[in-house]
Amino acid sequence: MRSFIFLLAALVLPGAAPAGAAPVALMQWSDLLGRPMPAATQRIAYGPGPEQFGELWLPAGQGPFPVVLMVHGGCWLNGVAKLTIMNYAAEDLRRRGIAVWNIEYPGVDRPGGGYPGTFQDVAAGADLLAALGPQYHLRTDRVVVVGHSAGGHLAPWLAARGRIAAGSPLHAAHPLPIAGVVSLGGLPDLEDVHAKDICGAVNVEKLVGAGDPGRPDVWADTSPAELGAGPERQVFINGALDGIAPPALDAAYVAKMDARGARLRQIAVPDEGHVEEIAPGTASWRQAIEAIDALLR
Repeated sequence: MRSFIFLLAALVLPGAAPAGAAPVALMQWSDLLGRPMPAATQRIAYGPGPEQFGELWLPAGQGPFPVVLMVHGGCWLNGVAKLTIMNYAAEDLRRRGIAVWNIEYPGVDRPGGGYPGTFQDVAAGADLLAALGPQYHLRTDRVVVVGHSAGGHLAPWLAARGRIAAGSPLHAAHPLPIAGVVSLGGLPDLEDVHAKDICGAVNVEKLVGAGDPGRPDVWADTSPAELGAGPERQVFINGALDGIAPPALDAAYVAKMDARGARLRQIAVPDEGHVEEIAPGTASWRQAIEAIDALLR
């Protein structure tokens, strides 16, 4: 755990403060991961690989339960973050009567990761939720997907993948329908992320794969900014002092989607950063809970 926290600590930048103001003390990963780690109800595989599984968090009672599909971040690197980083948020949702399907997936630093494997596995983990619904009394007719950081790229991508062209290896005829997206410190515009060297341009390049004459546009089936927003509602929540995924990144994406006729919402939470976005008890997480509740209705 200590080495895991060390890797994550490298992804937290100190909060900036206006000139003359006292610096803001942002949460560090050790502040979150040092809490007692809650455990999921059950682990279920969606494939044979070591990262091809999800964890189900079931509330007390008989259901049917509203359900959140959860996707962790970590710059698409399993060496930086695993699904357990979302356990605190998942447990908080479970206590509120919301079931959670928290999926793991191979990052670009694992065999089978990158293009197309990371996307195909995230999709396979999401689609398994439809089969789990009847057995575990889940309301899969209205799924809200919640993603943090790099997971805040994969969450809107899951909502958009029904628009991927049939010739792509990422195309799916009947993807899991997504009713709403909550992106927490997300990275939805991969071309912008790559240009700004967020999370390392080389990691983005591994994620989207190399272009060739048959696939000249590597963003067309990988970036929500190219796939566009559909009828699902989407909320983008940022700590205003997030040094990993600056709020301006999501603001530019929301403006781009607005210009295409979508109506997305962005919330910037003052004096909070990247860790606060998934830490129960913070203002950012309270905004996330409000958004999730509204989208599940």
